[in-house]
Amino acid sequence: MTSAVALIAASAAISAPAFADEAAAKKWIDTEFQPSTLSKEDQMKEMQWFIKAAEPFKGMDINVVSETITTHEYESGTLAKAFTEITGIKVKHDLIQEGDVVEKLQTQMQSGKNVYDGWINDSDLIGTHFRYNQTVVLSDYMTGEGKDVTDPMLDVDDFIGKSFTTGPDGKLYQLPDQQFANLYWFRYDWFTNPDYKAKFKAKYGYELGVPVNWSAYEDIAEFFTNDIKEINGVKVYGHMDYGKKDPSLGWRFTDAWLSMAGNGDKGIPNGKPVDEWGIRMEGCRPVGSSVERGGDTNGPAAVYSIVKYLDWLKKYAPPQAQGMTFSEAGPVPAQGNIAQQIFWYTAFTADMVKPGLPVVNADGTPKWRMAPSPHGSYWKEGMKLGYQDAGSAT
Repeated sequence: MTSAVALIAASAAISAPAFADEAAAKKWIDTEFQPSTLSKEDQMKEMQWFIKAAEPFKGMDINVVSETITTHEYESGTLAKAFTEITGIKVKHDLIQEGDVVEKLQTQMQSGKNVYDGWINDSDLIGTHFRYNQTVVLSDYMTGEGKDVTDPMLDVDDFIGKSFTTGPDGKLYQLPDQQFANLYWFRYDWFTNPDYKAKFKAKYGYELGVPVNWSAYEDIAEFFTNDIKEINGVKVYGHMDYGKKDPSLGWRFTDAWLSMAGNGDKGIPNGKPVDEWGIRMEGCRPVGSSVERGGDTNGPAAVYSIVKYLDWLKKYAPPQAQGMTFSEAGPVPAQGNIAQQIFWYTAFTADMVKPGLPVVNADGTPKWRMAPSPHGSYWKEGMKLGYQDAGSAT
């Protein structure tokens, strides 16, 4: 992907031009691209730019891939169709599992053969992209070779997570597309229930509320699982997680469970010189992960974090959680029998606010809230707490 044409399709198949004109743009503006911070007039100006800029590339096929989450399902089923109708450039957006995205990305980088033209992959691959030097450096491209195909109304500084997709050289390698913020999730309606609050305080001596440490989280998990037990005739659990052997089990820990427990060093965003994964870094290069090599991946905080993960999964989560992957476990709290989840991604918000769900009020407001993540016993002020990365166009 080294030119304007190649950015759109490194192995483009030229075929009959697809329908593209202002009528299509108007239809999408009126029926789909609302509400918007732009007026419809300004939206049409932007669409007119797209139509004109796309003229040389009409009929091309672009193949894009992302992991399967709600945001990308919308892009694949709706936005890809809109782009095709407005520009005449045919976009095929595949949805596959995250582990497969990484595997195919590795295949392309190592073989030099094009698998996909565009990728939506996590911003925590920024180090790989910086070192391999195989992706288009967007900040250079948008002001240089690709200036004519860069939307003049694009406000790059308005993208949340741009710092994550900027390399050590200060250049932008990826454009943030959707956010993976990892936070604490809880049933606000249960936590404010006077009866539950009184019972909790009588047992533990402090108020039921958002936990700031893992000890309090464990108390709440114990309380709802073994003291409350049932709500409206339904068995409830004080914790939710997942444990199936799967690529997603890897990021259960890298996103950033060990650092939440207190491993690594102080410093934002990743801890220096030992980062949130317990890996000692020299510049942008890993040099050791074990304690023996100056890292912390097998240090006391890391061991403690794994022990707590296993204990809570067995004691306080639904039995089936041990056989679930990330994708399967994410929407489970929406079923209405989970009190809290220490490790919950904002990517699942859309699955938690649909009308009629047990976790949504009749007026459409959620019965749940999110809060900052509680920290483990080894954590110290100044260390990273929680996790965020951004699925990013690359």
